[in-house]
Amino acid sequence: MAVGGALYAHSLSAVSGARHTLEDHLRGSAALARRFGEVFGAGELAEYLALVHDVGKGACAWQDKLKAVEARGGKGKVGIPHKHAGTVLAERYTQLACAAVVFGHHGGLPDMERLRDELHKGRPGGSEAARVEEAIRAVERIVPEIHRPSRIAPPGWLLGLPKRDQRLGLDLLVRMLFSCVVDADYLDTSAHFGGTPTRVGEPVDMAALVERYEARRKRYLAGRESSPVDALRHSVYEQACAAATDEPGMYVLQVPTGGAKTMAAGGFALRHAAEHGMRRVVLAVPFISITEQNVAVYRDLLDPDDVGGEPTVVLEHHSAVDLDPEGAALGELTEEQRDVLRQRARTAKLAAENWDAPFVVTTTVRLFESLFSHRPSQMRRLHNLAGSVIVLDEVQALPDRLLAPILSGLRGLVDHFGVTVLLVSATQPSFWELSAWKGLERKAVVDDPAALFESLRRVQYEWRTGQDVTLESIAREAAEHPQVLTVVGTTRDAARFHRHLEAASAEGLVLHLSTRMTGAHRREVIAEIRALLRRGEPVQVVSTSLIEAGVDVDFPRVYRAWAPAESLQQAAGRCNRDGRLAFGTVIVFDPADGGRPRSAEYQAAVQAGKQFFGPQPLAEPDDLDALHSYYQRRYAYQQGGHPESGLGAEIQKLRSALDFPQVDREFQMIEDQHSVPVIVIRNESDREQIEGAVAQLTDPFRPCGPEVLRSLQQHTASLPKREADAALCSGLAVPVTGDLLLWHGAYHERRGLDPDEPEDLDAYGMV
Repeated sequence: MAVGGALYAHSLSAVSGARHTLEDHLRGSAALARRFGEVFGAGELAEYLALVHDVGKGACAWQDKLKAVEARGGKGKVGIPHKHAGTVLAERYTQLACAAVVFGHHGGLPDMERLRDELHKGRPGGSEAARVEEAIRAVERIVPEIHRPSRIAPPGWLLGLPKRDQRLGLDLLVRMLFSCVVDADYLDTSAHFGGTPTRVGEPVDMAALVERYEARRKRYLAGRESSPVDALRHSVYEQACAAATDEPGMYVLQVPTGGAKTMAAGGFALRHAAEHGMRRVVLAVPFISITEQNVAVYRDLLDPDDVGGEPTVVLEHHSAVDLDPEGAALGELTEEQRDVLRQRARTAKLAAENWDAPFVVTTTVRLFESLFSHRPSQMRRLHNLAGSVIVLDEVQALPDRLLAPILSGLRGLVDHFGVTVLLVSATQPSFWELSAWKGLERKAVVDDPAALFESLRRVQYEWRTGQDVTLESIAREAAEHPQVLTVVGTTRDAARFHRHLEAASAEGLVLHLSTRMTGAHRREVIAEIRALLRRGEPVQVVSTSLIEAGVDVDFPRVYRAWAPAESLQQAAGRCNRDGRLAFGTVIVFDPADGGRPRSAEYQAAVQAGKQFFGPQPLAEPDDLDALHSYYQRRYAYQQGGHPESGLGAEIQKLRSALDFPQVDREFQMIEDQHSVPVIVIRNESDREQIEGAVAQLTDPFRPCGPEVLRSLQQHTASLPKREADAALCSGLAVPVTGDLLLWHGAYHERRGLDPDEPEDLDAYGMV
């Protein structure tokens, strides 16, 4: 029997003391979903799917169970299936694929086989048929428009696509509709329980943000030390601003490292959004270190100055950021200012769920795993990509094995959802040679990249090859230079090179960077390196490729172990970055005893690179023509000579089949299963906090949220899985949760979890 003879969607709100009527929830969700869907021309479709998503709650059994749960103080779930009624209606008045939106609004988008099975249950003769008909009859009395005079047609662009592309277009449309419905459902429900109006961001005055960005940029440049390359950086910025007035589409910003890409990308994105009435900027980068660095720049340029003023503009959203209101840095502020900061933190936490913010900085992992997920919590934010500028920084870092779905998804967003994409890189891949982007217009931000690269040429390359080239021989050579950076291929090589360099160096200060060190340790070392370079003091550094991930340092001499061409050029970007020397020197060496990542993707890149780059007559890594040919050869190796194979083509087939769960399982941006996170208590001052967090993670009766894991990230290093397993067996580490370990072994003050530390060799089983 229904609660009080009426129909309800949710129980009492502790704030308002009222129940949430089913009519209000369906209509409220539908209005929000229509607003979201109208951005990409599917408002009517999104509205109807939201209108029927909870029709199943009209069944007596569901209403009676809601009353029972409420009588127990709201503890427990209703547990009565309620998705079938809305799914039947959605299939009746839209189409089968759209019915997946309703059926999956709690558990995730299903595959088509399961959807057909569930629809069969809801039709006459099926196990849910009686409850479906009962719910529909109950709800049609209060929301009669759940019945329509005709079916809702999909957007015209979908029907206009070639047959082979329609299924991929439908896949993307369903994902965006699902996002609209899920976000509308969440927002309407949260408003009920919070006793507040539904929170949806107001339109942003992008023109005002452009003015603020420009004024603060000028102030920033006036306050920094000038550089010989500043004029060229300014030229890049001016070209980016000029290009922003062009029509939406797929843009390329190809600028050498050190060419002020961060400033130019932001200037382009904000101006383009203002010019074309777009709603937000979403900046995605491949590494958290770049994310944190870029966020600091953009916050200085865009966020309000005063604590008690307008809302913040920049939302930072990735696994390492703390969005807990109590995590806000309150400092010596008035209570009123503290309340404002807490409110801002709460707002940011809500915005992170659906990216309802003017300027979002996230990772490419979060962006694309959300796009190809099937789960509501991840997909909720997708509709806010429509009508936005997406900036993909360091785009060369996108994994080759997933390029087919990534490029297809981006093209779909540009062609049908009002998105502009800006690809930012010094080593722009040849995406337009792949089938997904054939015929797509390529809009260049910089008129003549080759001339710009020539003007910004700040290094000369040397090459060291042959069997006599070893880690030790290069360390002896590097030791002769007071300021030098060496980048090697693996963490083991970094530790060994550090030993060789320490033994050969007369300078005394030899620093090391790798993921075998904790996040906090790495940040300390990077700060130390920058301070020494700024003072002109000796500093010799060995690092893995992590220093190439947006870490702005400027050495006169850099050594780089052989790697794919884009990595060689990234290493060169740490050499003579500000052009204060006539030329810096980059030495590419191929150590006979060096290691490399073992993935097929990496091996294909190295194999292709050696055919184009090296000593004369081969090209240097910043030769744009050679770089273009290199990418084509690299992709060809992975496609096996078949344009529709490799690079994630199998995921495209799953998308065409609308197999949403399997696409989610196959699309994994982080593939490396060979490293294990290890918590390290490096300083006694951190022990209490770390052990408290570990206790929370290991206590089955003390549930904790993701903020606990975030609090441990700065204390976490990585170990290869083989070493981690050996450490577990020997007692050097103990399990915490999942694959997360707590370290009990030695931690070297320079090298972190040193693979060759003598006191641990026997325990590791390596001698």
